[in-house]
Amino acid sequence: MLRSLVGSEMCIRDRNKIDKSIKLFEEAQLLMPGGVNSPVRAFKNIGGNPIFFEKASGAYLYDADGNEYIDYIGSWGPMIMGHSHPKIVDAIKKQAELGTSYGAPTGIESEVAVLIKKCLPSIEKIRMVNSGTEATMSSIRLARGYTNRDKIIKFDGCYHGHVDSLLIKAGSGVLTFGLPDSPGIPKDLAKHTLSCPFNNKEEFLKVFESVKDDLAAVIVEPIAGNMGFVPGDIDFLKLLREVTTANGSILIFDEVMSGFRVSLGGAQEVFGIIPDLTALGKVIGGGLPVGAFGGKQEIMDQLAPLGPVYQAGTLSGNPLAMAAGSALLNLIIDENPYEKLESKASSLLSGMQHIMDSAGIPFSSNQIGGMFGFFFSETLPKNIDDVTQTNDETFIRFLNACIGNGIYFAPSKYEAGFISTKHTDLEIEKTLTIINLSLIHISEPTRLLSISYAVFCL
Repeated sequence: MLRSLVGSEMCIRDRNKIDKSIKLFEEAQLLMPGGVNSPVRAFKNIGGNPIFFEKASGAYLYDADGNEYIDYIGSWGPMIMGHSHPKIVDAIKKQAELGTSYGAPTGIESEVAVLIKKCLPSIEKIRMVNSGTEATMSSIRLARGYTNRDKIIKFDGCYHGHVDSLLIKAGSGVLTFGLPDSPGIPKDLAKHTLSCPFNNKEEFLKVFESVKDDLAAVIVEPIAGNMGFVPGDIDFLKLLREVTTANGSILIFDEVMSGFRVSLGGAQEVFGIIPDLTALGKVIGGGLPVGAFGGKQEIMDQLAPLGPVYQAGTLSGNPLAMAAGSALLNLIIDENPYEKLESKASSLLSGMQHIMDSAGIPFSSNQIGGMFGFFFSETLPKNIDDVTQTNDETFIRFLNACIGNGIYFAPSKYEAGFISTKHTDLEIEKTLTIINLSLIHISEPTRLLSISYAVFCL
């Protein structure tokens, strides 16, 4: 039963003006394509104006107009311990005083590598890079170089970054804007990447049989975070492991989103499946730009300077990112907060389910650890086709009402949500109260303009 906050006389309408965000977006559109540096941020698909933020603390974001938001994005995953954690901020400050970048080795790179290896035993050696896209791109190149084969199998709706080889039937921002494939990818390159339905063993086996003699790797998000939140079926993932092993192909787990979010050992720990290579990002940089890929020593040793597969990056292992990542990884290793995160996410989703059920609104949700997703549909999606069929109009009305009243969910139904240790019962309760009061905007088709989100008083 929700405790009502209506008597508090706190009026969100007065705090919800976004005049500065509107002005900043107008200026940004003159300078950057779409006014943003990553497409989903533009809010184009939900008919809203993107919110421009100035600071963050704990479970909260604060925009340019001074409005406060309970944040369920967490910079797309890394803010497990909340925004601006003192130990992470201190680590960045101390390193900044010593230097922001050297373009040379540092001991802290090895410190982070040891922490990652401690949590993910499948990683025997690791290479730091600057983004998740770099991590998956390099994993693919390494797999091709190691096997001396060309073909890659991926899965519809799994997004592995914007690298050419993998932007075939990708999820997340690509589907948000109705772009199933992107112009700019040469046909001769695209033909080496085959995409199958996610969680469909039969279709995978058909494609596998057609290319197995030239199959370098199978790459998959074991827990897809770019078609909403859709975990891989355990039997499906086991099949991928069995088939690639028997065929001498490489199994790559893209854990850029799920790594350290669903458990200390990532999705591979949850499912008990050991990949050959793993791509990581986000969390291992404590919120700063970072990526990494690692796996079996015999494969990783094919990288230059030991082997013939070339991969490099001037800022790889950047000391600021490594300092922040070391601080965060030490925090989560010491505290192991995943049961707490699971409990908080469960409270949020079960509360949302109760509200939607009471209003007769089709709703389903899923979660593992601090990563979650919800859909406006009776049944829980198993693949990208299922997600595409969920109700767009209800999602758009829901999201606008939430953002307009201080609840910041991802601005796309193709993105997962994240919760932190700083989300207390108070934040969960306030979120559910606002969602409950938003029902009139969710269930009735009202036009929500970019300059006027649906708002009300608590």
